[in-house]
Amino acid sequence: MTGITQNRLSASASPYLLQHKDNPVHWQPWDDLALAEARKQDRPILLSIGYAACHWCHVMAHESFEDTDIAALMNSLYVNIKVDREERPDIDQLYMAALSAMGEQGGWPLTMILTPEGKPFWGGTYFPKEARYGRPGFADVLVKVETAWRQRRHEIDANADRLQAHLKQELAGSASPVTISPKIISDFSAKVTAIYDPASGGITGAPKFPNAPFLETLWRTRAREQDKAARDRFLETVTAIALGGIYDHIGGGLARYSVDGQWLVPHFEKMLYDNAHFIRHCVWAYAETQSDLFRLRIKETIGWLQRDMTMPAGGFAASLDADSEGIEGKYYVWSWEEVKDILGDDAAPFSAAYDISSGGNWESSSILNLSAFRADPDRAGAEIIRFANERALLLKRRQTRIPPALDGKVLADWNGYAIRAIAEAARYFGSESWLELADQQFRILMHSMFGEDRLSHVHDGKNAASFGFATDYAAMINAALALYEASGQHEHLTQAENLAKTLEKNHFDYESSRGFWMQEQGRSDTPMQTWNDLDEANPSATSQIIEAFTRLALLTDDIELTEFVNRITTQAAGRILQSRFGQGGFINAADTVLAAKKLVVVGSDRSSDPLWAWATAHPDPRRIDVFLASGNGNPQFTREGAYLCAQMKCSPPVVTSDELEILMEEGI
Repeated sequence: MTGITQNRLSASASPYLLQHKDNPVHWQPWDDLALAEARKQDRPILLSIGYAACHWCHVMAHESFEDTDIAALMNSLYVNIKVDREERPDIDQLYMAALSAMGEQGGWPLTMILTPEGKPFWGGTYFPKEARYGRPGFADVLVKVETAWRQRRHEIDANADRLQAHLKQELAGSASPVTISPKIISDFSAKVTAIYDPASGGITGAPKFPNAPFLETLWRTRAREQDKAARDRFLETVTAIALGGIYDHIGGGLARYSVDGQWLVPHFEKMLYDNAHFIRHCVWAYAETQSDLFRLRIKETIGWLQRDMTMPAGGFAASLDADSEGIEGKYYVWSWEEVKDILGDDAAPFSAAYDISSGGNWESSSILNLSAFRADPDRAGAEIIRFANERALLLKRRQTRIPPALDGKVLADWNGYAIRAIAEAARYFGSESWLELADQQFRILMHSMFGEDRLSHVHDGKNAASFGFATDYAAMINAALALYEASGQHEHLTQAENLAKTLEKNHFDYESSRGFWMQEQGRSDTPMQTWNDLDEANPSATSQIIEAFTRLALLTDDIELTEFVNRITTQAAGRILQSRFGQGGFINAADTVLAAKKLVVVGSDRSSDPLWAWATAHPDPRRIDVFLASGNGNPQFTREGAYLCAQMKCSPPVVTSDELEILMEEGI
């Protein structure tokens, strides 16, 4: 049959799948045809999951998937399915959890062997073509696993059934509800503190990831408890990231992680979501310190999004590859000779500041960084300003190099993160151009990806996908609410309400009322309905939904929605708090639920109102802000001033910034 004797990836929209369309492997997309063929032929499925910017995915492709002998072996023994994890996070979540349950370390490429019914029974990550790095050769793996499948079929089926039952309990199970208390939130903050790296910031050890939920936990602890230690840890980490080699000092934007423990050597791929979270963190850091370092990093990162990541049909691209010309990092590193050729006499002071030397700091080349100024962010900001022209010259030269590949698919959830971050930065800095950028991108995505029955997860520049995920709705609701806070345009509040209604219709588990499934209900190619309770690089779907619905309920004074959020929060807490990892996003969302704070400012002009200016200058993710014009017709807010509302009641209005500051510190 044609579905099994040829590579079918050429019809895909995913750039990652298209990278494999010419492989001699008979790759199938994850769809009903491929799954039916596996059952029909009673063959195991070889599932390979990766993404376009994944370095080791490329390595395994070149070594094995482009090799005709390996491909012949794969084609003769398996139904081979390729999945873009960014396009199908539900498939990735399921089989990554399976690998973890097998006691293996996760990562990409993810290589799983499934029964014809899609139940996992063996797995790993990257395999070299021939045995090395202490790993077995891929050809040997293919033969041995398939031989075991034939000779021990009954045993493997039984084990696969047990693993499937375990996954269902882990990813779609239930637990007794737990009421969230301030102590639970404080105890989690203490756990974050316990694994903090006092020397370099972030989590102790290597590699170093800019863990967005943990950083937000520290910032919230500072805001909630006036905790100076949490404040310092947050600022130390954001500073280290902003000055390290993980940040692109020439073009702007953040790499995925650093392979070392000092934030120096990045894994050079750039992901949209990391940069969205980084913008928000820098807004908070600037609000706390007024250091130019953070203001400049926000400006540069938004500039990079506009210059390199904006797609012709609208929306921001998903990622930039780590490799160019087949070499990781080649696009980003510099030699002393090249810098001297470009800058001439100015090369020496620039190189002294940015750690450029003849011997280099990585594989005989230099990764630009300002880590020497970590203890003095203000000095670092001054150096960035001082060398603006030199960096512009290096950027001009770098643009003559062959750039890394761009994964141009537009993901609704990742774009939601970026739009929210830009809107919040626009409000803080009073930037009309940034607000216009965020608003324009949001409108384009709503037009191209939100229809009558769903919000699509991905758009390829021509067509939107026929499915969406819970994260898409939650991220776009939070983006809409950020735009509403920044602009006051009621249309954005209405859009948030419409997104929330569609999310509930497509994803809420009406049978148990325990929460929202990650996947749309009723999809035939979904192996299992799952909660998305635990964070990965981004906060979980559950945490994002709880935060989004809490903020929406506060803005609309919807008591029923408030009670609904409280119910699903206690249900989720029962599932999540028994896990060892990945609770940060949920704890942060629960912190918003407990705070339930809304600041209402009534005045004549939001652009010049001192109380609104104070609220803008003191960002707090536990609070949502609304500006109402004088004479707004709301009987609760008739007098000009600022009202703090929490737990279903509002304070009398205060009329000075000093009074507002005291009100915020003391509460109602």
